Amino acid sequence: MRILVIGSGGREHALVWKIARSGQVKDPGDVFAAPGNGGTLAEGATNVPINADDIDGLVAFAKRERIDLAVPGPELPLTLGIVDRMRDAGIAAFGPDAYCAQLEGSKAFAKEIMAAAGVPTAASAIFTDLAAAKAHLADAALPVVIKADGLAAGKGVVIARTREEALGAIGDMMETRVFGTAGDRIVMEEFLEGEEVSLLCLCHGTRAVPLPSAQDHKTVFDGDTGPNTGGMGAYSPAPVLPDSKLGTTASLVVEPVLRELERRGHSYTGVLYAGLMITRDGPKVLEYNVRFGDPECEPLLMRLETDLVLAMKACIDGRLERIDATSQTAIGVVMAAKGYPGAYAKGIPIQGIPEADKLPGVKVFHCGTRREGDRLLSAGGRVLCVTALGSGLAMAKANAYQAVERITMDGAHYRHDIGDKGLRRLQGAG
Repeated sequence: MRILVIGSGGREHALVWKIARSGQVKDPGDVFAAPGNGGTLAEGATNVPINADDIDGLVAFAKRERIDLAVPGPELPLTLGIVDRMRDAGIAAFGPDAYCAQLEGSKAFAKEIMAAAGVPTAASAIFTDLAAAKAHLADAALPVVIKADGLAAGKGVVIARTREEALGAIGDMMETRVFGTAGDRIVMEEFLEGEEVSLLCLCHGTRAVPLPSAQDHKTVFDGDTGPNTGGMGAYSPAPVLPDSKLGTTASLVVEPVLRELERRGHSYTGVLYAGLMITRDGPKVLEYNVRFGDPECEPLLMRLETDLVLAMKACIDGRLERIDATSQTAIGVVMAAKGYPGAYAKGIPIQGIPEADKLPGVKVFHCGTRREGDRLLSAGGRVLCVTALGSGLAMAKANAYQAVERITMDGAHYRHDIGDKGLRRLQGAG
C-alpha cells in the first residue's frame, strides 16, 4: 500500500514509524509525510513539501501518486474537510468528515451534541456577546473555566480562580482576539474537581473500540504549574482508568455521541478522543478531539501490537472488532526549546538521539525538527518526545529519563515528573 500521513509533529512521526512496520507496506518509501519532519525522513518515508492545511494540494498529490490511504494527523485538515475531499476523489481516508470534526472544531457544537446524547459534562453557557458574558460571570461560581470556541492549538482554555482573571480571559478572547476568530464565541463552564485522563477509541459508525488509557501533562512546569502547552508528556496506561473500566467508560462518553451523529446522518470513522475528568460522581467529558492526541499518540503506538494499517482499514470498512496492546507501560517525555510555550528560537543543533534510541525499549519521536545536511536542528517549540517502554510505570519512567539524559540541545527544558500522578495512585492502592 501507498500511504500518506498528513502533518509534521511527534504524532505524525509515530504514525509513520508504526505504519512503515505494517505488513501492508512493502517499502518505507511508499509512506509519504506531508510535510513531515526530520524523524519521518529518518524512518525512510518520503517527505512532501505540502502543508497540512493545503487541502487542494494534498488531494492532488494523493491522486497523482496513487495513494491508497490518507491518514490526517492534526485537527485542522479534518475540520477543513480533508476526509470528504479524499473520499470524493476515490481515496480512502482514516478520519471523520467535516461535520463530525466539529466536535473538536467547535466547543459549542460539542456541548450541544453532548446534551442531545446525554453525556455527562460540566454545566456551561455559550456567548457571542461580550456584555452578556461579563454579566453571566458576575454570578458564576469560582473557579470558572473560559474556553475559546474554535481551534486554538491547545491553548484556548483558561481556568480562572478570580473574577479579574476571568474578565481578563474573556477580554483576551473576545476583544483583543488573541485566538483570532476562535474567540468570536466562548464557552463558560463550571470547574470540575478530579483527575484528568484520556480515552481514545477507534470508531466506525456506532461502534467504539477503546485503546488503553493515557494521561497527558498540559502545563509546562513540574507539579502542574505554569502556562498550558500542547502537552509536555504522557504515559499509558493511566491507573485512574484501568483496562477493566475501558468498555463501560466508552459506552458512557463515546458511544452515545456516535449514535447521535449517526442519527443526524453522519457516520463517524476514525479516532474519537474523550478528555475526561474523573470526579467523585464518575467520569465527565472536558473535551473531544477527533484525532490521536499528541503526545498521547507516541506511548500508545509504542504499546500497540495490532497492525495499525489493518486496524485503520477495518475501521473504514466497518468491521473493527478489537485492539491488542502490550501489557508494558509506556512513557513519553517532551523536550522543548528554551522559552516554550512563549517565544523560542529555532535551528538549535540536536545530538545524542542515536545513542538514546539504542537503549532497550526506547524510541525518540521528533515533534519539531528538520535536517540540514547531516545536522538535525530544532524547528518548533516542542522538539522531541522521548518515549520508552517498561515492565511497569516506575521502570518506564526510569528508561525514558535515562534516554533524555543522552540527548543534548542547548537550552532544552522538560518536566521531571511525567507519570508521578500514576505512581502515587499505584502506591496508594498498594
